[in-house]
This record gives sequence, structure tokens and C-alpha cells, in this order.
Amino acid sequence: MEQPSEFEGVKISPDQTVAWPRVAAIAAMVSFSLPTFITGIEVAHGLSGEDAIIAFVVGSVIVFVIGSIMGAVGTLTRLSSYLLVRIAFGDAGARLVNLAFAISLLGWFGVNINLFSNAVGELANTLFEVQLAEVWLAVIASVCMTLTTLVGFRAINILSVLLVPVLAIVTYLLASSALEAMSLSSIIAIETELTLTTGEGVSAIVGAIIIGAIILPDITRFSRHWTGAVYTAMCAYLIVQLLVMASAAIAGRVLDKTDILEILLIVNLGYGAFAIVIAGSWILNSLNLYSAVLSIKASFPRLPVTPLTLAMGALGVIAALMNILDSFITFLFYLSVIFIPVAGVIIVDYLVINRDAYQIESLDDNRSWNVMGFVAWLAGALFAVLAAEGVVPSITQIGAIDAVVLSGLLYLGLTWRPERQGEVG
Repeated sequence: MEQPSEFEGVKISPDQTVAWPRVAAIAAMVSFSLPTFITGIEVAHGLSGEDAIIAFVVGSVIVFVIGSIMGAVGTLTRLSSYLLVRIAFGDAGARLVNLAFAISLLGWFGVNINLFSNAVGELANTLFEVQLAEVWLAVIASVCMTLTTLVGFRAINILSVLLVPVLAIVTYLLASSALEAMSLSSIIAIETELTLTTGEGVSAIVGAIIIGAIILPDITRFSRHWTGAVYTAMCAYLIVQLLVMASAAIAGRVLDKTDILEILLIVNLGYGAFAIVIAGSWILNSLNLYSAVLSIKASFPRLPVTPLTLAMGALGVIAALMNILDSFITFLFYLSVIFIPVAGVIIVDYLVINRDAYQIESLDDNRSWNVMGFVAWLAGALFAVLAAEGVVPSITQIGAIDAVVLSGLLYLGLTWRPERQGEVG
């Protein structure tokens, strides 16, 4: 199979660009995925109604801001996230950062395969009284997603454009069924066991989709204008993500259930559940694998795409069998605090420090390490993790914000201080 040039370390050409709504469809499909529904339910059950609303809005705004900036950088440079990481962190530094990205993306691939096989097996048994082996479901799903990834952006794009309206209808029916049973004010007033703080709720929401925002350049590099990246982030995070989480949350609170499949079956949306599970998982995991391949290719360009993609798809199935779903909220939180600092370094480096370097030609003579950027990333992630464990006090009470602000400011300080001293001397 002839591989599309988009997998190589190249700049996207003008003839490969598309109108921004087509890019937004892919980002929206990520927000329509099963993990977003689950996160909405989990946060709504761990917080009061008012605090859940605050968490939903604040979390979505954080992801929107980061996604808008990162997406715009991708459009302006026409480079993938991982080529941006190479410029920001240096070739050697980027290998470590991109490897961490790849591991996390494969972890997400595993989470979603796990969710997919469990959900399809449960739905097939409940609706049709058919027993399906979850291992084979995982393998078949992985093969379909891997083949879609091999075709590239356009295959993912076409599927997204076709499936977004279907999932929008299912989400609307879920919300409307809950609101028919109880008014919104009554739903908000329902008392629940408070197991989360508002900051933890925000971090869970950010963690549910933050990787998508940070790697948004992987798809917004195909957008014709940088404003399209902002519109894409707005549609995905301020509209679709909020509506999906809110729909799942209100239905979960009305029915006092935390299992999204059970909720959908109770409100007679069994086929809608199939649509969410199959369509959402297919697009999300194809994009996860697509980005994982880009991350490895950016640092190890000589690796052949087809064997690499097949191998990573196989590793994703293995990850699914490790049951990382058992620690879902914890997984989401630590993803947010580890990966947000990467965005902090790239954003400061592009906007303030080194904008002229963000072009494909710079990679021909790229630095090996950006020690300051690497230190800032590690410091931001470490501080947020320690704050989450109560070892050090959190600055904002939201680990995600602690991570990005600290890494960005620290990188700015470390980078500018020597220059200032040179100018004074």
C-alpha cells in the first residue's frame, strides 16, 4: 500500500488542505466518544449539581484555550504535533517526549478497545441474546481501526462527517428523555455523595480530552486558515464536549445510574448505544493510532509506516487486556498533569521565544536538546503530581492549570534570564 505523505516528517501542502468544518468533524467525534459520556456521569455523581456545572464549563474552557492555540500553531506551520515537539525540545529531547506521547496514545487505544469490547458484548447479549467473545471483538475492532489509520486523514475525515449527525441525534434523544422525566432545576438539586472536589472534577474533564487538544495540530494542519483551528476547538470543546457531558450527566442523575450503557438501554436507546460505542470508538482510536504513528515517525523517520502501524495496533490490543479502565478517573487525571506542560513549553516557545524556528527547514539543523524546555516540562508535571498527592500545596487547586502555568512561566524565566544578563553585560 502506498503511504500518504502526511505520515512523513513533512509540511502539509496547500492541495491537501480542506475547509475547517471537515477538520472540526474529526475533533467533534472525539468529544462524542464513550469516555466523554463516562466522564460526564462520573463527575456529575461526585459533585453537587452546581459544582458539576462549574467543573464542566471550566474544564471545557481550559481545553478550548489550549486546543485553540495549539491548533492555530499547527495551521500556521503546517506541522504535526510531534514535529513541533522536535523544534521545541530538540531531536533527542523530542524522542523522550514523543515516546511518552506514543505510550499514552496506545494507552488510550487500549482503554477504548476495552470499552468497545465490553460494551458491544454487553449490548449484543442484552438486545439480541447473543454471546460474543470479547477477545475477538477487541481483535476485530483493532483491525478495522488500524486499516482506517493506514489510509490516513481523509479516511478518518469521511467517516467523521458521516457519523457526527448520527451521534448528535443520539445525544439529543438522551438529554430530552431525561428532561421529560424531571426539570433541569430539579436535576441540579439532586443530592449525591460528594466524592470529588471541584478541582478534581475539572482535572478529570481536562484529562478526558487534553491529549486531543495538545495533538490538535495533527488535524488542524489540514485547515486552510488558522481561524479554522479556533472554530474547530470551539465546536469540539465548548459545544460538543459540553453538550455530551451534560446530556450524560443529567440522564445519570435522573436515573441514579453510573453505567452509560444501562442508561441508554433504560431510555430505549439501545441502537443509539451501538452507534456511540462503534462510531465513537472507531474514529477516536483511528485518530489515537494515527497520532501515535506520527509521534514515532517524527523521531524515527526511517521506520516503515505499515509495519509500525500494525505493530502499534497489536500493542493497543495488549493494552486493552491490561484493564486500565479499572482506574479510569485516576488515569485521566495523571494524563492531564503530565501532558499539559508540553503545551506550555511549545506555546511559550512559539509565541515568545523562538517563532522563526517553527518551519520544516529548521529540522535539517535542529538542536539535540532544549534543556530548559525539558526541565520546565518535568518541573510542571512533577509539581502537579506532588500537589495532587498533597505533598505540596496546589496553587490553583486544579492540577491541570498548575502544570501548564508553571511549565510555561518556568520556561520563559529560564530562557530569558541569560539573554537579559547578556544585554546588561
